[in-house]
Amino acid sequence: QVVLVESGGGVVQAGNSLRLSCTTSGRTFNGGDIDFNAWFRQAPGNEREFVAGISRTGEVVYYGDSVQGRFTISRENANNVVYLQMDSLKPEDTAVYYCGAGHGLWYAPRSEHQYPFWGQGTQVTVSS
Repeated sequence: QVVLVESGGGVVQAGNSLRLSCTTSGRTFNGGDIDFNAWFRQAPGNEREFVAGISRTGEVVYYGDSVQGRFTISRENANNVVYLQMDSLKPEDTAVYYCGAGHGLWYAPRSEHQYPFWGQGTQVTVSS
């Protein structure tokens, strides 16, 4: 069973930075490895939005249009951790941020429906 645990959320002023962490443990039901991870976010009344995704090797990364150039996704495979560095935060970045994981693809897809494993979420609030 794969378990994802997010941390690092909080309240910050606009323009500041936060770094989220997602620690992964366990293996897929067939004993395989996780092939990709991503961060999604969901604000009240909105659908879950793709923020950034990263392949298992870290070589392939994608970003959502709204965070391109401000957020950076990375991973530390030795410790099974995926990070989301968020710089130049804006009030519209306020949301619950979720870490997702999946397998079977060499890249991280943008659709939440391709992620069978999710963390519990961490709240990020950006004040103006």
